[in-house]
Amino acid sequence: MCPSSRPIGQRVGIFDDAEASCRLKFVACARRNTDVLPTCFMQREPPIPMTDSDPALHADEDTTLHEDRLWRDDGWTARVIKNEDDDGWAVEMIKDGEAEPALTGPWTMGRDKKNPKPLDPNAFRTLVKTASEVLRRHEQQRHAMLHKDFTVRADGEDVTVTLDIVPDEDDPYADLKALDSFGALLAQVRVSAGFKLSKTSAQAWVDNDFRKPD
Repeated sequence: MCPSSRPIGQRVGIFDDAEASCRLKFVACARRNTDVLPTCFMQREPPIPMTDSDPALHADEDTTLHEDRLWRDDGWTARVIKNEDDDGWAVEMIKDGEAEPALTGPWTMGRDKKNPKPLDPNAFRTLVKTASEVLRRHEQQRHAMLHKDFTVRADGEDVTVTLDIVPDEDDPYADLKALDSFGALLAQVRVSAGFKLSKTSAQAWVDNDFRKPD
């Protein structure tokens, strides 16, 4: 029962219509019986606090490190190591996400002629520039090894024939494609990774209506 004998609407003194009074009665009764409360009235569970072990807390963790023999910044890690060939020192540059160093070279001896010269911002910037250039040249060489293209003529139009080798360990192959002057694909066939593309073989493939080469 409600704590007062007067009707809810009269007790509050602001509800003159039956519908509003019924709504207030529903809420008052729901306080005594939470089973009839709609979802929006239910008490929600408090959020679970994040702990230090939660990986989301460390997703953007700063891994910058500046030490005499270990310098990590700008997506690169420079590590001064003992030279295996002599008593000197070497430095290796590793790009973030890579397992092997992109560059390994000799490192300057310190003033005591025993320990390596400490890494510093200027030296690190030079190492990053050199290692980035090595990677760029490596990618250019790899692209040249795996990609070739020649432009030939067909029906008075330029046709570019490309060969892209896919160096799969189990089943290497190559994609032979023909593109018109606008870059639209005219034909594509799979050939062996050992297929030799030249201007002559490209012209022969086009003249043969793009049939798969033998």
